[in-house]
Amino acid sequence: MHNQTTIATTKSCPFYERSFGRSSLAVYNCDCILAMQRDMEPRSVDVVVTSPPYNLGVKYSKYDDGKPRPEYLDWISGWAHAVRAVLKDDGSLFLNIGSKPTDPWGPFEVLFRMRDHFQLQNVIHWVKSIAVDADEVGRDTEVSASLSVGHYKPINSRRFVNDCHEYIFHLTKSADVKLNRLAIGVKYQDKSNIARWKASNGDLRCRGNTWFVPYKTIQSREKERPHPATFPVKIPRMCILLHGLDRAKLVVDPFLGIGHTAVACAELGVDFVGFEIDREYFAESRKALDSALSGWTNR
Repeated sequence: MHNQTTIATTKSCPFYERSFGRSSLAVYNCDCILAMQRDMEPRSVDVVVTSPPYNLGVKYSKYDDGKPRPEYLDWISGWAHAVRAVLKDDGSLFLNIGSKPTDPWGPFEVLFRMRDHFQLQNVIHWVKSIAVDADEVGRDTEVSASLSVGHYKPINSRRFVNDCHEYIFHLTKSADVKLNRLAIGVKYQDKSNIARWKASNGDLRCRGNTWFVPYKTIQSREKERPHPATFPVKIPRMCILLHGLDRAKLVVDPFLGIGHTAVACAELGVDFVGFEIDREYFAESRKALDSALSGWTNR
C-alpha cells in the first residue's frame, strides 16, 4: 500500500502531507480563510465537515473563545463566505456547533449568519448521552431493562437540565442536494415494515436526524483528548457517507483541531485538506493521523 509522508513549509505556512492508499491527506498550520481564498480553486470541494469555536468561553490553547458576539458572528460570516466560494454547487457543508444552558441562542445566531451564504437542508441532532426507559421501548425489542448510555457533563443547577446533544447543520447552496441516506441506514426493528413500505430497500431504513454517537471513555484528557472541543471520528465519517462516498472526492475541514476529520477521510479513502491555526493542535492532528495510518498499515 502506498504510504508517503511530506513535512514542509510553504511561503505562507507549515504543512504536513500523507498519501495513504489512493488518498492524499494534507494539513496546513494557517488561517483557513486566507488559505481557502488564496490557495483553493473555486468550486473544487465536495464536502466540508467542521466544528468551529462556539464562542462559549472554552479554554483553548491560545484562541480567545469569548469574543463580543457581533465580532464573533462577523468572523462566522467571513469563513462561511470563503467556504461557499470553494464548495461545489452540489456540495455539502456539515456544521457542528453546540451551546450551553446560559447561552442557548448561540447556534441559532450562527445559523442566521450562515443563511446569508447557504440554504439549510437538514438539522441533525448529535446525541451524546441518552436514557431509554424499557417500558417505553416495547415488548418486541431486546431491551429488557432501562438504559442510560453515553457520557455527559453534569450541570449542578436548579434552572437547567443536563446538556446531552449538539447540532449538526447540513447546509447547501440550493437545499436540493441528493444524499445517500441508506449509507448510514439502520435495520428495521419491526420486520413487517420491510414489506409494508414501498420505499423500503430491504432491511434498511433512513437513520433520521438523531445520531447517537457517544465519546470514547478516556483515562486522561491531556493524553487522549488534548483538544477541549472535538468530535469523535464517527461524526465526520457519517457526514461524508450521508453526502455520498462516490461523490466525495475532496473533503475539507477549516477548523481541524486534533485531526479527526482527516482520520475519517483516510479510513474512507477520500482526499482531504485541513486547516488548523494553532500550532499545538496542528501537531496533535499530525500525531492522530500518523497513529491511525500506522495502525492500519501494521494490521
